[in-house]
Amino acid sequence: MAVAKYKRVLLKLGGESLAEPGGFGISPHMAEEVAAKVQAVHALETEVAIVLGAGNVWRGRDGLAHGMDRATADHMGMLATVMNALALADALERLGSTIRVQTAIEMRAIAEPYIRLRAIRHLEKGRIVIIAGGTGNPYFTTDTAAALRAMEINADLLVKATKVDGIYAQDPHEHPDAERFDTLTYMEALELRVGVMDATALSLCMENDLPLVVLNMWQPHSLEQAVMGEAIGTAISR
Repeated sequence: MAVAKYKRVLLKLGGESLAEPGGFGISPHMAEEVAAKVQAVHALETEVAIVLGAGNVWRGRDGLAHGMDRATADHMGMLATVMNALALADALERLGSTIRVQTAIEMRAIAEPYIRLRAIRHLEKGRIVIIAGGTGNPYFTTDTAAALRAMEINADLLVKATKVDGIYAQDPHEHPDAERFDTLTYMEALELRVGVMDATALSLCMENDLPLVVLNMWQPHSLEQAVMGEAIGTAISR
């Protein structure tokens, strides 16, 4: 049986992972596919926490383009992450996993409030914890929320699961011959101003020496490879 290198990981998943390719909203079929990938990681006896984005439901920059207040746009995005969390939790439960959804903004009728020690206890008991609502504050991205929660729960690794297989010197869609990096230091990633992770999140990882892997979650077994410590995607560390 494969052995995981990391005991506790936080997976940062984009909201688009729950939508059909190029689509909008939440697809039950895609939620089931994502759930199967998460469950495969959990089967390695790794404790798994998840932070979801909300790009499939709401993009704050669209509201800002029409003059919307930034705090309002960000709060709408936080609420959208809760919808995604509930959809993924349901898909995971139907596969037999035990799930707890926690939210940074309290809504006790549908989820627990995020409490650090309670989240850690759930992980220790073998439950998958989905943490929604971002940081609970506007002006912070879900990438930053993922880095913050990863450190709060003492995760050994932060995995940013995307649709690209790592970090490139240029946008690979516009520049097919762009160089892909296997490894980067935190400072190199910050200097590159990589588009897959914002600077605040990278800075938090650097200050707390939290290793980060950026990978394509749709590449077969990529999440398991990252958790087992195999070379996959782009690894960012000190």
